[in-house]
Amino acid sequence: MVIGVPKEIKISENRVGLTEAGVRQLKLEGHKILVERNAGLGSRISDEDYERAGAELVGSAKEIFQRADMIVKVKEPLPDEYDLLQEGQILFTYLHLAAEPKLTKVLCERKVKAIAYETIQRDDGTLPLLVPMSEVAGRMATQIGAFYLQKDHGGKGILLGGVTGVRPGKVTIIGGGIVGTNAAKMAVGLGADVTVLDVNAARLEYLDDIFQGRLWTLYSNVQNVEESVRQCDLLIGAVLVAGSKAPQLVTKQMVETMSPGGVVVDVAVDQGGCIETCRPTSHAAPTYEVNGIIHYCVPNMPGVVARTSTYALTSCTFRYVSMIAQLGVEDAVVKFPELYRGLNVYNGFVTYEPVARDLKMEYRPFKH
Repeated sequence: MVIGVPKEIKISENRVGLTEAGVRQLKLEGHKILVERNAGLGSRISDEDYERAGAELVGSAKEIFQRADMIVKVKEPLPDEYDLLQEGQILFTYLHLAAEPKLTKVLCERKVKAIAYETIQRDDGTLPLLVPMSEVAGRMATQIGAFYLQKDHGGKGILLGGVTGVRPGKVTIIGGGIVGTNAAKMAVGLGADVTVLDVNAARLEYLDDIFQGRLWTLYSNVQNVEESVRQCDLLIGAVLVAGSKAPQLVTKQMVETMSPGGVVVDVAVDQGGCIETCRPTSHAAPTYEVNGIIHYCVPNMPGVVARTSTYALTSCTFRYVSMIAQLGVEDAVVKFPELYRGLNVYNGFVTYEPVARDLKMEYRPFKH
């Protein structure tokens, strides 16, 4: 199979779909790999690294899309890439289609075989290709929140961990999954007063156990969310419903009860956001204010820690790239159920039910 790796074009997106090690392994498995020139520079992978691994360097994304049977990316295609997509081409990347009606329509019209990293799901319910980036985004959420709480960045002038004789900052995390757990690890490590809310009692028990009393856990209901939001200095949205839009659990009225100079970081913004006042921003202009509350809502947060993110992500995606390249989409999704759940668009139709439901499009499950 011919596998193409284009350069990402989203603002400040420095990750890349394959590392030089992945190229080398795929080459050994008998595949041809095309890499756009400079695609890996943001992750400190040079063109020479790719060439030594056996890749053919290509001058433009257009040529990559024209020649490749499968495109391996990190982020969803942007409008400038829509016309490059080929009928029958395999697209393997993060898609988040529940928040992307135009892209979904394009993928259907062009009959792209689109597999989304974020909906590949094992039988035990885990999402293996979300885990590495959720770990990165969760840890970054606390780091970024602490940065914007500084007075010189518009915040309250609070040090999250406090110092001797001074109360630490309060952090409220909505959602106790991978993102929330990693945000909590960073916040607890800084010495903050941390509260995590979730609807899964077993998850709250797990967090109580691993943090051994160093944070508060609360069942996520309207009253607890209201009180926790009002009291916090940093609010982190960390809610995920696989493949679907995130439920809005924090209302505009709740955010307005936060004191001025507080910070909101909504990691769920790439799925529509779980905080009503959030809208997507970019690394070039990451924040805006609502009633004196700083909002940071960048959908591709891990893109600015690209070296870490690329190697963390590709260590998990590679086995699926190899499966698809070896078997083709049709046989791969039959043989591996987690890949079946990753198939979002096939032969002109949405094949992932939550996306079809959210976008009010026809759902047509894949049949071999």
